[in-house]
Amino acid sequence: MAALGWLTPRRRSATARSVLAGEASAEAARKTAQALEGTAGIDADAGPPAESEEAAGQAAVEEAEPAEPEFPVAGDDLAAAFFDLDNTVMQGAAIFHFGRGLYKREFFHRRELARFAWQQAWFRLAGVEDPDHMQDARDSALSIVKGHKVCELMAIGEEIYDEYMAERIWPGTRALAQAHLDAGQKVWLVTAAPVETATIIARRLGLTGALGTVAESVDGIYTGRLVGEPLHGPAKAEAVRALAAAEGLDLERCAAYSDSHNDIPMLSLVGHPYAINPDTKLRKHARAHDWRLRDYRTGRKAVKVGVPAAAGVGAIAGGAAAAIALHRRRK
Repeated sequence: MAALGWLTPRRRSATARSVLAGEASAEAARKTAQALEGTAGIDADAGPPAESEEAAGQAAVEEAEPAEPEFPVAGDDLAAAFFDLDNTVMQGAAIFHFGRGLYKREFFHRRELARFAWQQAWFRLAGVEDPDHMQDARDSALSIVKGHKVCELMAIGEEIYDEYMAERIWPGTRALAQAHLDAGQKVWLVTAAPVETATIIARRLGLTGALGTVAESVDGIYTGRLVGEPLHGPAKAEAVRALAAAEGLDLERCAAYSDSHNDIPMLSLVGHPYAINPDTKLRKHARAHDWRLRDYRTGRKAVKVGVPAAAGVGAIAGGAAAAIALHRRRK
């Protein structure tokens, strides 16, 4: 996050640093996606998305309502889907779960753990991304990983996913992503979390790849600096825009999903924006602009009925630091 703090999405426009962050993230995402190619679809080890009795009942209600045009459109290779991570795909914030795993491996001490725990508790209770908390998480994580090898953090990230993240995936959102994959479309995570961590999660869920915050590394060692700024707010929109241009996508045919009003810039880029587990500001904005909504936290009916069919039957900020694409400083 910028040192002066975040402004609301409507007032804060993209800066040179957010454009740089977006372009670096898009470049890293395309490179790592090549390694993930051929793994699209839900991870075989994880099994199919769970369907609760409540979700099944929700599906029955929706089936009685007027049918909407098929979405996502099968075979539309000019379309893709972009999913925010924290509180959209995964309960809580990925960087805090990652910090918990690093503490277990003695990367830092109890005082830092207490800070991570407080930030995570606040995030889950409030359901929104607080700029001060996210800035603190970013600075803490950068100091923790400085001097460590990228490959070391990647290996640890795999273990941490199994320990703390796998069981926190929202089945409903996971089903939405699978619907796009089944339609032959690419699906990308878009998050302020380290792109390395995001890429691990994307691979485990069978997604195409991930756009995330890129931390600088030289000769495979983290320098403790970022490339641009955290992938948050307008920077997310810049990353999606850059990736769409590189992939030849038509953004009007693409979909984006998020829980936070901070992602309104990204959601506004696409023709099919969705508010998932929305905070108060995003819910209000979505209602005003006739966007589709879905809330998996309580099982209550979405404010606007229209959601991809998979939602009825299937039913994770900060941190920029710990782990990231193998981006080397340009010489």
